Amino acid sequence: MPETDLARIRAYCDSRVSARLRDQIRVEAAVRGNSVTIFDCRPPWHPNITGWSRVRVAQLRYDPSTTSWTLYWADRNGRWHRYYDLEPNQPVQRLIDEIQEDPTAIFWG
Repeated sequence: MPETDLARIRAYCDSRVSARLRDQIRVEAAVRGNSVTIFDCRPPWHPNITGWSRVRVAQLRYDPSTTSWTLYWADRNGRWHRYYDLEPNQPVQRLIDEIQEDPTAIFWG
């Protein structure tokens, strides 16, 4: 997948939370194969918990044969579903814009 697209996704995640609040909330991107998952991360809320919690926000899947992306959302059971309000095979910036605008409130609530 193109490094420029990954850089755009990571820049979007960084822009969601100001630097002064990153000890309270973070938005992170994790790459696995041809997909990038965006997470909403929160610090431990109990002394017995050591790691940050991660909630899936969206997944962007890259298709090398078309050099384009398709957007997915996670249901409450953690299963991914294609986001049908946006056609597949889009440039990555179009998916980022859709996640940011969140017209269906499926990503950020």
